[in-house]
Amino acid sequence: MLRHRLNSWKRLSMSAAVCFSPDSSDATLIFGLRPGSYNDEASMEFLLELHRHLGGDKVTLIWDGLPSHRSKAMQRFIADQRHWLVVERLPPYAYDLNPVEQVWGNLKGTELANLCPDTISEAAEIVDQGLCRIGREARLSFAFLRHCGLRL
Repeated sequence: MLRHRLNSWKRLSMSAAVCFSPDSSDATLIFGLRPGSYNDEASMEFLLELHRHLGGDKVTLIWDGLPSHRSKAMQRFIADQRHWLVVERLPPYAYDLNPVEQVWGNLKGTELANLCPDTISEAAEIVDQGLCRIGREARLSFAFLRHCGLRL
């Protein structure tokens, strides 16, 4: 039995990109945590941070159908970033083709299993630790890619 005193803490949202080098020599996980939810502006900030983190390299982004990913503002942003960003969209309801879904599953099955945090800060700290664990293990990212039936 899990006992938990209810607390009216707010929402914590996560964004992640599983990144693979073109020659398949390395993989890394880049993620962001934020209070509230992701919207156009927050998603654009995440993509710019991804670009900076990858040293300005060109990126092919495989993206799901989240409404903020399809907005007019996001379409304009993507058009302005074409010098480094190519977006390939997943078909609707194709979560099984998205390696990031495997990241969430791994996190939920490990660090978040039976977790009853009292504060959003406590949840954020545990999520951060779990995502760092996943990010340190490139073999996991490659396993997530294989599980989706994808290859570089």
